[in-house]
Amino acid sequence: MDAVWMLLLLFPLLMWTSSTFVFYFKKFFYVAWMMFLAILGIPICLLKSGGRDVENMRIIRSMVRHVKYLLGLRIEVSGWEHLQTEGPYVIISNHQSSLDVLGMMEILPNRCSTIAKKELVYAGTVGLICWLAGIVFINRKKTSDAKSVMADAAKTMLDEQIRLWVFPEGTRNQNGDLLPFKKGAFHLAVQAQAPIVPVVFSSYSSFYLRKEKQFKSGVIRLRILPKIETKGLTSDDVSWLSDQSHSLMRTAFLEISDSVAKSNGPLKH
Repeated sequence: MDAVWMLLLLFPLLMWTSSTFVFYFKKFFYVAWMMFLAILGIPICLLKSGGRDVENMRIIRSMVRHVKYLLGLRIEVSGWEHLQTEGPYVIISNHQSSLDVLGMMEILPNRCSTIAKKELVYAGTVGLICWLAGIVFINRKKTSDAKSVMADAAKTMLDEQIRLWVFPEGTRNQNGDLLPFKKGAFHLAVQAQAPIVPVVFSSYSSFYLRKEKQFKSGVIRLRILPKIETKGLTSDDVSWLSDQSHSLMRTAFLEISDSVAKSNGPLKH
């Protein structure tokens, strides 16, 4: 009992004085809370849809949207009108950390799922609810498998009239710029002849630095860019489409990241 009281007394002190403690506490809380929400959401998904169904994303979206407040984050969105597009389309966005999920759920349109690495399906309750929500899992280490999954995903998009969210960088990146894009998302869009809607997250460096173990309150700015049509394009146009998308998104990323940094100031390294 004395140890419990000691922890209760030390907790606010550590939260106030140790940025490293705050970093690990917030990370642990975020993962634990998302797993708890998944435990609550799994039976709701099963009762509503009876199994794997993209409509379960609505349940996840409604359950996750409050999490940003618990972490001291505010999300500002511009360009909402560009998501008012009928039918299937491919959303592409930059990828910085697992916190991207919060921004995704802030703007996720109906009948939209995502493409994720295969390892996520084994992430306990989170993996199970992701599977129930129709998330498409790919093995990034096997190019042939990834291409096959993308081809199937294109067919599913058209047959079931769904949208897919893809992170074309292929991995998390917090280096202050965008990595070169992998071509999978663009092959997907061209095969489905579906437009691409770019979404750009501002840099998290004003509130979150993984290597420096810092995680404070802050603002995430999302900019939704005008859609890029793919009708009439073929596989020969994929490289051009990827380069065009990267250029547009990089310009937006640098603009909104600079505006956030000027508003809040960068974290000290």
